[in-house]
Amino acid sequence: MSAAKKTRREMLEEYVDKNPDDAFSRYGLAMECVNGGDSAAADIHFQALIENNPDYVPAYLMYAQMLARESRTSEAKKILSSGIVAATKKGDEHARSELQALLSELG
Repeated sequence: MSAAKKTRREMLEEYVDKNPDDAFSRYGLAMECVNGGDSAAADIHFQALIENNPDYVPAYLMYAQMLARESRTSEAKKILSSGIVAATKKGDEHARSELQALLSELG
């Protein structure tokens, strides 16, 4: 199969297989899975991303939003709380406030 015929997801999967700790690629793959409706795969990639790159703050919000859409509220709250800690450590006030807003929204 030529590179031109591969889907974006397939290309990201190959890259992540070769570079499993690359946060940006893993995030892109997780988002591609979310956008493609494959939340089970997205779940796996978000978990691996956060485990291997706990300072990759954008992952927390996107993962929590996906969990909230699936009515997995308690899981979303845990991810948001972890994300708030990560954003605070990085000094990312904007991300921290977005995470806090979603956490408040979820009750």
